[in-house]
Formats: sequence, structure tokens, C-alpha cells
Amino acid sequence: MEFEKLKQVIAQILNVDPEEITMETTFMEDLGADSLDVFQIVMGIEEEFDIVIPAEKVENIRTVEEAVNLIKDSME
Repeated sequence: MEFEKLKQVIAQILNVDPEEITMETTFMEDLGADSLDVFQIVMGIEEEFDIVIPAEKVENIRTVEEAVNLIKDSME
């Protein structure tokens, strides 16, 4: 569930096909995101899931799977 919503957020911000996004996809290497893109994705995640992600955790996000796990942790 989180993964499907996250794919839509990423696809919209980075203008990529959601089908290209897997759990192993990396934001910077695979999708070409820069730090501003990652920040926008995090803002999109916070809005979509109605959560707040601490800034110190954002800098550790490298893959889509790490983002999904962060969403799950923040929702608990």
C-alpha cells in the first residue's frame, strides 16, 4: 500500500514512469534525483501520508525501500 502511493509521489515529482520504480530503485543513481528532488519527495510523502519525517532521517534515504520503511515507522 505505502509502496504504491510512494511510487505515484516519486513519479509525479521526478516525471518518471511509476512502472520503472521498484523497492531496490535508488533515488540518486537510478532516478537521477538531486538533494532538492529528495526534499520534494519527502514533502510529498509527508503530505500524502499525513506524517512528519525528522530531518536527520531524511539524509539517510537512498532507496525506495528505505523510504517505505521510514513511512511505516512514522505511521506507528
